[in-house]
Amino acid sequence: MSRAKTTQTPPPRATIRDVASAAKTGKTSVSRYLNGEQHLLSDDLKERIERAIALLDYQPSQMARSLKSGQTRLIGLIIADITNPYSVEVMRGVEAACRQQGLTLLVCNTNNELNQEKHYLQLLSSYRVDGIVINAVGMREDAISALQQSPVPMVLIDRKVNSFSCDVIGLNNVDATRTVTQHLLQQGFEAILFLSEPMTINTRLVRLHTFLQEMQHQPQKFAAQGEVELSDSQGLETLLRDFANRYADKRRAVISVNGALTLVIARAMRRIGMVWGKDIGLLGFDDLEWAELAGVGITTFKQPTYNMGYAALEQLVTRIQGSNEPIQEHAFPGELIVRGSTTLV
Repeated sequence: MSRAKTTQTPPPRATIRDVASAAKTGKTSVSRYLNGEQHLLSDDLKERIERAIALLDYQPSQMARSLKSGQTRLIGLIIADITNPYSVEVMRGVEAACRQQGLTLLVCNTNNELNQEKHYLQLLSSYRVDGIVINAVGMREDAISALQQSPVPMVLIDRKVNSFSCDVIGLNNVDATRTVTQHLLQQGFEAILFLSEPMTINTRLVRLHTFLQEMQHQPQKFAAQGEVELSDSQGLETLLRDFANRYADKRRAVISVNGALTLVIARAMRRIGMVWGKDIGLLGFDDLEWAELAGVGITTFKQPTYNMGYAALEQLVTRIQGSNEPIQEHAFPGELIVRGSTTLV
């Protein structure tokens, strides 16, 4: 005996007309309620509309609302490398601010690939996002140049681009670098190596130049500088060995330009038998969760990345709302977290 197959048809989706009918009012009043103009409605009418929406499980069409208002309530976030803890914290701050503002966030991870950068810029444009936050660490100059052609409001995080007229949220890199350099000098280190990824980004250049300027005030101390790709393990080990041998009779320390590089340096030191806190000092920008657990702990400079992401979205909203104020550059202070890697006995 066979059974007849039955299909269950979902109930029709409630419309604004249905809500108005259930609330015994007109569509205009319901629209005002949905669009945040509730101050124009009586308390009794607001309660009736609210009950009708709950009863019918009414979900307004965001597409229809965006067509009417000219805004999609969508925000794009372009991240160069989502595996970077710095970027993750930035994203958390942006997302929290979006929820506070009633906005929806679209996250695009370019993985430092030029084709992906171009693809996501076109994609966000096609979605007609209201604005874009750009965590531009690693983004190439030609990709950033393409952004200038877009009429969409934007805010840059961390990286200032001289030819790009855009609001920037970031760390006060000059004060931060002075703080970390002076800390090492005060701890009695005599030779300091500043290690960075290739100097293709303004942030890295500012930190390097500030470090060299601070060291010039200490002619009896020795400043060294090296550049290395994160994937170049052999090159990094060579830089560390050469530095250690050149200043074998000095108290030596290494400054790492960012958290991703600090991890690579720590691994390289382990491989070549160099112990931070004993043989050499180690200090890195960005306070990573594992830093306090590595050996005697690694001294870091903590950036308020969550707050920076939050502030970037708030600044973007002011531009979306039509603010014509001059370009803003908000430089946040950070905090030095001292651990055993820079307190050699």
